[in-house]
Amino acid sequence: MQDIEEIYKQYFEVVNKYLFRLTHNDNLAEELTQETFYRAVKKIGSFKGDCKIQVWLCQIAKNLWYDEIKKNKRYKSIEGNELELVAIEDTEKAAMQNASKLELFKEMQTLDNQTKEVMYLRLTGDLSFKEIADILNKTENWARVTFYRGKQKILKEVEKNGREKRM
Repeated sequence: MQDIEEIYKQYFEVVNKYLFRLTHNDNLAEELTQETFYRAVKKIGSFKGDCKIQVWLCQIAKNLWYDEIKKNKRYKSIEGNELELVAIEDTEKAAMQNASKLELFKEMQTLDNQTKEVMYLRLTGDLSFKEIADILNKTENWARVTFYRGKQKILKEVEKNGREKRM
């Protein structure tokens, strides 16, 4: 098992970015990230090693976010222009590059919550479909299909909007 300080240094940014994508609030993401690592330290003995540490930490973070939602009974809408698109696989990048980031994230807001979460994890978290499936307690195939369908819906809308603008 890696030293907890090493784990913190290695995964802090990943967990913080993931939480920011969920919360869209720097302060809350930072607070939940700290709580994630606090809980991870307390529960390190229960980590079985059947998934990557990154996935385990993101599961803790996701559960903390859900607790926060329940506690506050509110969910803030996502501001597309606050998000940053990071590197994705070449084929996905080629398919998506026709749309601007702002347009892409605006279109993502029309997707159902699970599809939106898969899209964010894949595009901004740079996670594999296996890791996404582990975080969301689904199968890898489900994550792939959900991402593909979300991507197709966005591309269709972007294409449709592009045609309407030209007319």
